[in-house]
Amino acid sequence: MAVLMAFGFLALLAVGYAAVRVMQRNEVHTRLVEHTFRVENAVLDTRRLIEQSETARRGFMLMPSRIVTLNTFRRTQDELDRTLSRLGGLISDNPVQSRNLQSLRLQLANLTARRLRSIALVERGDQRGALMLFADDGEVRDLRTIRYLLDRMAAAERRLMTYRDQELRASERLFYAIIVFAGGLLAVVATISLVTILSYTRDIARSEEALQALNVGLEDMVAARTADLTRANDEIQRFAYIVSHDLRSPLVNVMGFTAELETAAGSLGALLDRVEADAPELASEEARLAAREDLPEAIGFIRASTQKMDRLINAILQLSRQGRRALTPEKIEVAAMVTQIGETLSHRLSEADATLSVEGELPMVVTDRFALDQILSNLIENAVKYLRPGVPGRITVSGRRERDRAVLIVRDNGRGIDPRDHQRVFDLFRRSGAQDRPGEGIGLATVRALVFRLGGTIDVASTLGQGAAFTLSLPLVLPHQEIAA
Repeated sequence: MAVLMAFGFLALLAVGYAAVRVMQRNEVHTRLVEHTFRVENAVLDTRRLIEQSETARRGFMLMPSRIVTLNTFRRTQDELDRTLSRLGGLISDNPVQSRNLQSLRLQLANLTARRLRSIALVERGDQRGALMLFADDGEVRDLRTIRYLLDRMAAAERRLMTYRDQELRASERLFYAIIVFAGGLLAVVATISLVTILSYTRDIARSEEALQALNVGLEDMVAARTADLTRANDEIQRFAYIVSHDLRSPLVNVMGFTAELETAAGSLGALLDRVEADAPELASEEARLAAREDLPEAIGFIRASTQKMDRLINAILQLSRQGRRALTPEKIEVAAMVTQIGETLSHRLSEADATLSVEGELPMVVTDRFALDQILSNLIENAVKYLRPGVPGRITVSGRRERDRAVLIVRDNGRGIDPRDHQRVFDLFRRSGAQDRPGEGIGLATVRALVFRLGGTIDVASTLGQGAAFTLSLPLVLPHQEIAA
């Protein structure tokens, strides 16, 4: 019976492992489906931009006085180049689509050259010549070829989408099948456990009946039966304790028991002190070592672990609260905010032989003061924390304005970040490099969450031993939908 129960628990572990593997596979399929959606959107954006640029070119040829159409053409061409680059990055792992994109670029190059020649003719006043060039059949062929290539790329992605969607659905079905199997297996194990407990109970009852029937004079037999009964009872108690209590004990119980252990350890230490004072020959070296070193050390490890888990839970709660806090936009002088942060960290900067300075003129933004202060404070504090020993620290904050966005760069000359960890450092509880500084891996995850709430992006550029540069891109004015968040 015990072997069967052990097999059941091992089977449950195997089912749990299989469920985790299926979930991981499901995540991979989900990412592939998402990637296919992004490629399809990029193809649609490419088609839209080509058609828009053609419309703008024709409008300019018909009405040269409308400069706005020419500006629209040029802006659309710039956006088309960026979209093609993004599309190239997305399909770099697909040789067929890469060849299609290469052919598309060649056709677009020919078409763009004709468009630019016709626009140049209009700008020189030769509208008739531009219209004659526009009527060339070569341009029509190029457009048809481009549309054909875009249709082919879109069709390829739709085929991939169908295949990947089928794989995703298959993974989901397999996951549900494993869950159902696990539920059935759990029911079997529970039934076996119940049967085992009932069997033990019946054994105890039979033992008690046998004991009552024995002669009072048969003390040895009674003692043997009593010992057997005691062992069986202990097994039942231990089994029931594990099943019904120990496996469900929460963290707060561990912390409470740790406090009780600390009190008991203090009492043992005091008792050992009295024994050493009154009867030192009774205090063995093992007892001293256990009471004064082993037990306090074990309790310290337990308390440190539970406190760390408590800090992580509190950090996650704090991070979630940041997502629910209402944003309050106001006009902020970023340079003044950086100066104020530097004054707050002046003692740490002095200890680290580091300086914090503002380079150039920082743009003024209208955003949430508390969120921006937390973002910059975290980045600057990280820069101070990870400076190279023996090298005077230089932390600078620079910025510029790009259209309707403000770009802020926090740069240092610290020990840097491995390029493989550039994105992972923004994940919760993930840290890079030697873990010789205090921290739980929360700061940069909080920074990224706050930046996203402000409608911005954050990136890092760094090389080991050469410092790091964190680049923020924020809207100059917090968007209306974020204000209402």
